[in-house]
Amino acid sequence: MEQIQHKHVEVGGLKLHVAEIGTGPKVVLFLHGFPETWYSWRHQMVASAAAGYRAIAFDFRGYGLSQQPPEPEKASFGDLVVDVMGVMDSLGINKAFLVGKDFGAMPAFQVALLHPERVSGIITLGIPFLLAGVSDIAIDHLPRGFYIPRWREPGRAEADFGRFDVKTVLRNIYILFCESELQVASDDQEIMDLVDPSTPLPVWFTEEDLKVYSSLYENSGFRTALQVPYRAMPEDHGITDPKITAPGLLIMGEKDYILKFPGMEGYVRSEKVKDYMTNLEIIFMAEGNHFVQEQLSEQVNQLLITFLNKHNN
Repeated sequence: MEQIQHKHVEVGGLKLHVAEIGTGPKVVLFLHGFPETWYSWRHQMVASAAAGYRAIAFDFRGYGLSQQPPEPEKASFGDLVVDVMGVMDSLGINKAFLVGKDFGAMPAFQVALLHPERVSGIITLGIPFLLAGVSDIAIDHLPRGFYIPRWREPGRAEADFGRFDVKTVLRNIYILFCESELQVASDDQEIMDLVDPSTPLPVWFTEEDLKVYSSLYENSGFRTALQVPYRAMPEDHGITDPKITAPGLLIMGEKDYILKFPGMEGYVRSEKVKDYMTNLEIIFMAEGNHFVQEQLSEQVNQLLITFLNKHNN
């Protein structure tokens, strides 16, 4: 961890925080989700560098140590694509493997569709190929007491989170997101109320890890994070027949609550997702949850390095 170097690069007038380890022309770019930052990829970064790759993770705009956009409420999924391309250009990277977790998978898919010459391969964790207007899973059919519909309401999450310090909010979200079923609040509950304060952290997530995440979110706050991914609408790029031909790997935890989204499990298990990613390998991890890259880091590292070495042309 101490070998990871940190700096900022300018993208679209914003300073984005970049973490990097390893050298050479073979590049792996890691894209975080929520409630995460670059730090969620610490295990994979070290493993990739040890295997001979240049491993890079950055904080999306408004997250962690990256600068806030001037109007966070106008931040969009398109900004994530700008961030990815901007970081690659700033670091002189012509082509990279993209590794995306949670909403970080979305810009990976978009970059592969819009700029296929820049992508060596795509690995996503927990999120299969999704594109607005084409392969949408029925997010609108989720229970209204689930966190996604709740956090889409302006001010709702802010009031909920505001009852606690940042460390408690992140602790609660990590505990909540480790569940294998959809956790749904009743009409008289908020999302934070779903977590018993006495519930311990997962064994693979230390108090030191929580301290690091807390310091990063104390710096950034949740303003941009609630906009993207929750309140921003995925843009329709007019792609009616999307096909990603780059090598792909989808890692799904069998105990990831995402599989309980309406239509999600059938979409993955039937391999309909391969209609859009024609060179895709799907791996299910029996004990894996939503944070599989931290929970089962050594197994994920092995899958990642095997894929990288296989497709490193």
